[in-house]
Amino acid sequence: MVEASVGEASVVEASVVEASVTARTAVLVRYFAAAAEAAGLEEESLATDAAGTTVGELKEFLVARYGHAMARVVANGSFLVDGVVHRDSAAPLGAQVDVLPPFAGG
Repeated sequence: MVEASVGEASVVEASVVEASVTARTAVLVRYFAAAAEAAGLEEESLATDAAGTTVGELKEFLVARYGHAMARVVANGSFLVDGVVHRDSAAPLGAQVDVLPPFAGG
């Protein structure tokens, strides 16, 4: 029987998450509205060795690849990583990232 304290379980869980992020070789990026216009397509699969493994690295990659129009989108838009909004540039990428432009409220 193996016993682990809560602290040890957290370390194990963090290690598993980190391993899955570093083992991933591609991420599906889906573009919506102005982001799709800037990219010229609605989705693409990007290799993590080019696009990076964090939201910040992906933002930099997309701006370098698609230019000024994408820079405007990523400056104020949202990134949903596996369906969850991430505003922290250090957040790890998941299997799917949705790039959404800023929306006007009403």
